[in-house]
Amino acid sequence: MGEKRWCAIPAEDVFSLIGSDQDGLSDQEASIRLARDGYNEVTSKKEHGPIYRFLKQFASPLIYLLLIAAVITLFLGKYADAVVIVLVVLANAIIGFIQEGKAQNALESLAKLLVPEARVLRDGVSKVLPSRELVVGDVVLLESGDRVPADLRLFYVKNLRADEAILTGESLPVEKNASAIDSDCVSYGDQKNVSFAGTLISQGQGRGIVVATGNDTQIGRISKFIRESKEISTPLLRKMARLSLILSVVIVAIATLTFAVGLLQGYDTVEVFMASVSLAVAAIPEGLPAVITISMAIGVNRMAARNTIIRTVPAVETLGSATVICTDKTGTLTRNQMTVTQVYAAGKTYTITGTGYSPEGDFLLDEIKVDPLQDKALVETLKAGVLCNDASFKGTDNIDGDPTEGALLVSGLKAGKFHIPRKDVVPFEPEQRFMATLHEKEDGSRIIYVKGSPETVLDMCVSQFDGNYLVPVDTEGIMQAAEQMASEALRVLAMAYRDVPKDVAGIEAEDIGDLVFVGLQGMMDPPRDDVMEAIAKCKTAGIRVIMITGDHLKTASAIAKKIGIESSGALSGGDMEKMSDEHLSEKLDYVSVFARTSPEDKLRIVKLLQKKGEVVAVTGDGINDAPALKTADIGIAMGQTGTEVAKEASDMVLADDHFSSIVAAIEEGRDVYSKIQKIILWTLPTNGGQGLSIVIAVLLGITLPLVPLQILWLNTVTAIGLGVPITMEPKERGILKRPPRPPKESILVPLIKRRIIFVSLLIVAGAYLTFFLKMGRDGDLTAARTVALNTIVFFQIFYLFNSKSMYEYVYKDLLSNKYMLLGIGIVVLLQLLITYNGALNSIFSTAPLLAVDWLMIIAVSSTVFFLIELEKYLYKKHYIS
Repeated sequence: MGEKRWCAIPAEDVFSLIGSDQDGLSDQEASIRLARDGYNEVTSKKEHGPIYRFLKQFASPLIYLLLIAAVITLFLGKYADAVVIVLVVLANAIIGFIQEGKAQNALESLAKLLVPEARVLRDGVSKVLPSRELVVGDVVLLESGDRVPADLRLFYVKNLRADEAILTGESLPVEKNASAIDSDCVSYGDQKNVSFAGTLISQGQGRGIVVATGNDTQIGRISKFIRESKEISTPLLRKMARLSLILSVVIVAIATLTFAVGLLQGYDTVEVFMASVSLAVAAIPEGLPAVITISMAIGVNRMAARNTIIRTVPAVETLGSATVICTDKTGTLTRNQMTVTQVYAAGKTYTITGTGYSPEGDFLLDEIKVDPLQDKALVETLKAGVLCNDASFKGTDNIDGDPTEGALLVSGLKAGKFHIPRKDVVPFEPEQRFMATLHEKEDGSRIIYVKGSPETVLDMCVSQFDGNYLVPVDTEGIMQAAEQMASEALRVLAMAYRDVPKDVAGIEAEDIGDLVFVGLQGMMDPPRDDVMEAIAKCKTAGIRVIMITGDHLKTASAIAKKIGIESSGALSGGDMEKMSDEHLSEKLDYVSVFARTSPEDKLRIVKLLQKKGEVVAVTGDGINDAPALKTADIGIAMGQTGTEVAKEASDMVLADDHFSSIVAAIEEGRDVYSKIQKIILWTLPTNGGQGLSIVIAVLLGITLPLVPLQILWLNTVTAIGLGVPITMEPKERGILKRPPRPPKESILVPLIKRRIIFVSLLIVAGAYLTFFLKMGRDGDLTAARTVALNTIVFFQIFYLFNSKSMYEYVYKDLLSNKYMLLGIGIVVLLQLLITYNGALNSIFSTAPLLAVDWLMIIAVSSTVFFLIELEKYLYKKHYIS
């Protein structure tokens, strides 16, 4: 079937060849075809297997150095040392392999949450299905903002244009039609009656029958070039890789210098060589990027649990420094469940009771219940709202379609049922601000109904229906009524009509004019229950919230005031057009409500905020929001109401469309960055202390406090048992009470630099102190080295508790991380094992210790905990109070 040139076959013949019709397939037939043909999916690039990923862990200059050292020590007869070096290499490879696998699996599982959907007809009933379940013969409904889910032969179009740049390279949208093309040898770009999978609908509406799915689609045949998976790489990881490289080069240079100085000092060649290798192993944080990757993957999973799906991993980092959120109103700050509460017709304002999408309620005039069918102008206003409408009523509180249209449909149903067959439509487009439909009455005459913004509709009206006659349009009275509704936070739409001759078969946007105004409908979309608390949290977190909406200025201002968005006045799109960038930039300092805006206005606001140094998050759901979503530092698409275009332009998707989920994601983003800082805060000082203990001994020509094999053991055991559990640290309290992180902030903030120096020196001093005290008391070099080894381990354990927070005291949360406690327990048991096991004593040059030795070790190593907590106190007193 996929080899046919469907563009050359008339639509009715296509249906016959495929075995379908304009009402689509039955669910039963679709299931049969799905089982036969498989899912509508393109075969993706084969991922590397586990063997490749494991071997990749050895592709590191440090690992090469260790393997060379293992070979040399083997030839020198140091078999135990060679075995331990190989075990260190294997341990690092296993850790990296496991962590990379976890990170990759986390991201893949989250990608599956973003399943594209398509609206299809099955047995004539419209339903939304995952795109992967489409089969040849399905009828797909298309509208502006959709991504085409399969190759379709179009049989109905209305102002349909498609962006086919992904396939043809054409930058301009292509106008589509439904007519068969004479030639059967045309290029893709000339197939005007076919919509190809992966292309975007930029305007209008259409219907098409699926003629190819999955690998049989045109885009499927070249998908291997455009669907290759992305590597897990972020700005932070690249910074960490550079930092690790710099550290590696510096430390290898120091190790080389240490080796040279050691030879001059008279050390045994093999011993000083092994000491230099141990120095490199101890000081280089080779596992740091892997631990950071798994930390970010865990954060991404936690965000998903809070209804935020991260599409690009860098968004996790950026979230921690967001300073401004530019948000839509409808559906994000509000419930997106509109209810018409007021109708203005023939100079009278009616109140309608009832909420949500239940078609139950009364019409009140001056608080007295009235029969709506007795006022002809009111009836025409309600009828226009019902007929000029693409929504459908599916039962109480269940609307299929746009919430605004759903509200108009329900308001009409509260008065009665209105139905006149539709013949044509001019779909709503943001640029024109109205929708029009053509209907045929029972007597064969035809009528156009129009709905849209009051300003737009009134500009097209030449008269007004007062319930009995056509009279001149009372523009001033109508606009006053509209502004009054808007001041009460109602969204206002105007209704109009025009009788046309029987021979009018279709309508275009330019045909709409000479209308008769009938009335206004004002609807309320109440704020979500949790939005006020979320905005208050933003304020505490130093994040400013700006509302950018297409609603009326007064409606937007009223909602903003109600939910706690602080703004000195409000600006409309018209106001912005008159302003220079400099003037508007000044206004952005204190104006946080923008109404009646276009997509260009939204993009302009985002760019000006970024120019002022703000880190901007932007929400959007439509195709016109894509430029702003792409330009923003964090593009946030709506998961429920958002178009595929908006989702693909975004960095993250809100599964529930709630504003509070953005705040939750920012909290998680800050937590991820906080954990990364803690990992660095613990790793670099402890590695520095291990390495420095070797350098000092060699440079001063004194006895090494540790033998090389002990350093290799120390580095491996603590990296696994103490380093990895930091990624599981619970979220700190008050993380949203801190100001946003400066986007250009260095990874090594001044506090971390101070800690590296202070803790490294403290570890070295403590290790040498216990080493010489034991030597002075017993004169046993092996026991003294065992004391120094355990001193460094316990220094790392106590400092691990300090690292639970950079700035806050940790005494209340010492037991909050069960993984950390488990890791500490395992490390302590291993230390006891190599201290008291005879076989391991001979391998690692250790000796059993006395109880007094352990008291000395604990007393000395615990000083780091108290000194760092004291430093936090002094920092708070000096910098914060």
